[in-house]
Amino acid sequence: MRKIKIITVLGTRPEVIKLAPVIKELEKHNSKIISKVVLTGQHRVMVDQFLEFFQIKPDYDLDIMLKNQTLFDVSSRCMERLAKVLEKERPDLMLVEGDTTTAFIASLCAFYLKISVGHVEAGLRTHDKYRPFPEEINRCLITVVADLHFAPTKRARENLLKEGIDKKKIYLTGNTVIDAIYAIAGKDYPVKNKQLRKIDFKNKKVILVTAHRRESFGGSLLSICRALKEISAFKDVEIIYPVHLNPNVQKPVQKLLNNRRNIHLLSPLDYESFVYVLKNCYFALTDSGGVQEEAPAFGKPILVMREVTERPEGVDSGVARLVGMNSERIVAEAKKLLFSKSAYDKMAKSVNPYGDGHAAERIVKAIINGFR
Repeated sequence: MRKIKIITVLGTRPEVIKLAPVIKELEKHNSKIISKVVLTGQHRVMVDQFLEFFQIKPDYDLDIMLKNQTLFDVSSRCMERLAKVLEKERPDLMLVEGDTTTAFIASLCAFYLKISVGHVEAGLRTHDKYRPFPEEINRCLITVVADLHFAPTKRARENLLKEGIDKKKIYLTGNTVIDAIYAIAGKDYPVKNKQLRKIDFKNKKVILVTAHRRESFGGSLLSICRALKEISAFKDVEIIYPVHLNPNVQKPVQKLLNNRRNIHLLSPLDYESFVYVLKNCYFALTDSGGVQEEAPAFGKPILVMREVTERPEGVDSGVARLVGMNSERIVAEAKKLLFSKSAYDKMAKSVNPYGDGHAAERIVKAIINGFR
């Protein structure tokens, strides 16, 4: 039997986390699969840290990142450089994950070269093309060209069926982020970050904050910062905010929240440190998609600072609540969790809807069976 050549394309930190279990699973089947990894470099420093942690060495590094890059920069540089790799390698299948510009442009390149595409985390939808921006359109367009759709939840599978995708091409797998987080949580890593070692997780109510989405830039991020400032005044509260390196995030956050005694503005965390915080925090305030999936693995309530989410399963199960980006509402919902044990327990004891830690195995099994 001829080996299946698979190229996995990634460019951002979330893609590394969610594709690492898949790449490792592909490597286990080296008698049947030739696995190669292409890094676009859409993000740079943060991605390099995570690649090192997961011990993934890309076969190609396109190094596309520019200072203050635009979507046009990312798209054009990615397409031009990736096309050369695909023309050289001519894989049987290209794997992409999620909804980044890297994933969309890679899928488009594969389509132009008539290379099959497998989409990990397929079928997520908000049905609002500008929320999140540009991710909602990215993932919709990937669906149009993909040949294999790896849906993380039943809701995602239903979305794909409604859009006319052949049910034989859809595989219900669970989310690979649960594979990654279970693997990390089961190991005893030392806390490397000096600032984290100083925080009293046992006696304080520690809130993990992530806020960096493009649609939050400007007034919405300022509103989030005002809410955090007010929440930080509550008794026994500590806020940990690893601040994204994008200047559109750094400038307003540092201006409004720097030098607040119990707000800890950190550099982006390595993955084991992030998992440590998530495992030991009281709850999370986030505009991130990944955190909505990761927090339920530890029974942590999530307040989602967005108007809509493509991950409604968390809201439906009760572990997540949409609170928007209005500072008054964010503060009100945070107070409920901080001062009402019944409100907290109701969310914390909800069921994790995102998987069992075996998604990568299902994905690779489906690929092997599909190429028999």
